[in-house]
Amino acid sequence: MSQQTKTSQPETTSQPASPPAPEGTRGLPGSIDAVETLLTEAGYVADRGLATVVFLSLRLGRPLFLEGEAGVGKTEIAKTLAAALGRRLIRLQCYEGLDASSAVYEWNFAAQMMAIRTAEAAGAGSDRAGLQAELFSDDYLIRRPLLEAMQPDPAGAPVLLIDELDRTDEPFEAFLLEALSDFQVTIPELGTIKAPEPPIVILTSNRTREVHDALKRRCLYHWVDYPDFDREMEILTARAPGLAPRLSREVVAFVQALRTEDLFKHPGIAETIDWANCLLALDVIDLSPEVIADTLGAILKYQDDISRLHGSEAKRILDQARATLGPA
Repeated sequence: MSQQTKTSQPETTSQPASPPAPEGTRGLPGSIDAVETLLTEAGYVADRGLATVVFLSLRLGRPLFLEGEAGVGKTEIAKTLAAALGRRLIRLQCYEGLDASSAVYEWNFAAQMMAIRTAEAAGAGSDRAGLQAELFSDDYLIRRPLLEAMQPDPAGAPVLLIDELDRTDEPFEAFLLEALSDFQVTIPELGTIKAPEPPIVILTSNRTREVHDALKRRCLYHWVDYPDFDREMEILTARAPGLAPRLSREVVAFVQALRTEDLFKHPGIAETIDWANCLLALDVIDLSPEVIADTLGAILKYQDDISRLHGSEAKRILDQARATLGPA
């Protein structure tokens, strides 16, 4: 009886193929490290937590809700992201009384009236159906930020910044809840318009009031806090590179000391950068109580706070800040 021999084949382990990138994520950073690098190269120093939530927002196509004190860099992240990705930045600045029509679209009433008069003068006013179709066409439509963000763009979906949402009213929040769920809006005269690719949405709030939980659940959330000393030094070095290292350390230490004081409004990172640029413009090489008194308007925005820091109080805080730095 003949035996059949089997030729043994070496076992191979095949790795599962990586899933394709979700629609709309191509061309976006593929890792948290890539997001950090992208932002750093554009001049924005982000901590690991912020870089992570930005990556997840881009990867999953979820709106990003940033909350924190004014001046900590919430708005700047949207501007930096748009510039770094080469996308359009569309900004909806919120205010009390903002409604859906102001945020989505309106009709060019003046141009419509001129078209009606022109049609009447030409004897075409009797064709009411044709005139109405012309008046409520795309030619007379004024796109506001939400509708503009849903238009196709060869460069990719734009960055939609909904800034200071806490300034609006609850009815507008309810409208946003629907708009951000489906990324579509309805114009009665034209029908439903849906974004071919959802925009990159960033919402900010200074927490002057609580935003409804239902809207927050639609978003990824991150609290943007004041940075620690080392991170604020990184930010200042990136944004005011001409400032001498010793003076930069004194500026950051002084601002950080100010944030521990009982002030009506503590200075944010934006004020740190503004103050540094003012000192550069004045060719200041060393902080002194006199220099601080002359430039307080760059870091404090309320007269009561400024009055508190005149005289010996500014010297006390400066001495306290220098003590934290140790010997030069």
